[in-house]
Amino acid sequence: MKPPPGRAVRPTSSRVREALFSILGQNLDGQRVLDLFAGTGSIGIEAASRGATSVVFLESNAGHARVLATNAGLLDGIAQVEILRRDAVSALPSLASRHEPFDLAFLDPPYGKGLAAQCLAALAPLTDQLLCRGGVVVVETDGHEELPEQVGSWQSSDNRSYGQTRLGFYRHREAMI
Repeated sequence: MKPPPGRAVRPTSSRVREALFSILGQNLDGQRVLDLFAGTGSIGIEAASRGATSVVFLESNAGHARVLATNAGLLDGIAQVEILRRDAVSALPSLASRHEPFDLAFLDPPYGKGLAAQCLAALAPLTDQLLCRGGVVVVETDGHEELPEQVGSWQSSDNRSYGQTRLGFYRHREAMI
């Protein structure tokens, strides 16, 4: 997979990706995935390699989106791919009206800018339209960033740390019973 030039994108490390898919399960057959702040697309591409049938990538940076398009070419014939060059926070309402609910939403905003909390706040009123009740929202942040306990009708179900990186998991409250 091609990385973008420079250091502006911090791809999810292979260790964190391995842990993530160990927690989520190795088989994502038929799932729909939303990869916000997609960068290189490594999470969406990995999900498709594990059976996800569609992946929507959001990346606002034009240069990164070009690299992402090259990387997503690896999925030709494997999964339906859509790349949107839009800001993740402002794109959420249109995604809710244009797409079937997603099974997995992955957020990996730049660290230290408060974007994880901002994106979760924008997601809160749309969670039931954007996400299947049995789905999961995963947020990758640095270990110091605070995440809310609740996002709309979704509740924090797990937090795991891997060095400087933390993964926060949210599930629909009814699915947790």
